[in-house]
Amino acid sequence: MASAPRPAPHDRFDSRAFRQIMGRFPTGVTVVATRDPHGAPVGVTVNSFTSVSLDPPLVLFCLARHARSYPMFAASPHFTVNILGDERRDLSDRFAGSPFDWTDVRTEGWETGAPVLSEAAAALDCRVTARYEGGDHDIIVGEVVALGSLRPGKPLVYYRGTFVDLPDLT
Repeated sequence: MASAPRPAPHDRFDSRAFRQIMGRFPTGVTVVATRDPHGAPVGVTVNSFTSVSLDPPLVLFCLARHARSYPMFAASPHFTVNILGDERRDLSDRFAGSPFDWTDVRTEGWETGAPVLSEAAAALDCRVTARYEGGDHDIIVGEVVALGSLRPGKPLVYYRGTFVDLPDLT
């Protein structure tokens, strides 16, 4: 009986290998948004997002410190998590590239005033409660102060470097 290959010790793999392995974990796709000090919207595509607690309702996302949008998120007391449906790949692509291009993007303002994407499948409006260093990223935790399902449909899912289509489960 053949045995499974031995895992490589940490000092024998590089960040590319780590990224490839992590790519085997399918994730949903979100656009996390806030406002800069002048009130202009800022957004970034994020798949490192998860719930933390039900009581109080807490979520977190991770943001690279080298990201162009990092200074705005580091200074902001609020953010929204906009969960994308599969028909909004364009928003994922846009905010993966330019956190500042909001041309033709419809938004709403909820409790905190951070931008809620009107075309998102669902959204969470959050007040920052904690920030932690995590390697080359910051882990930003927020308490959900408002939430809503905005559009029905299938989720936008990312797996092994590409979007994947899920079957209709309704």
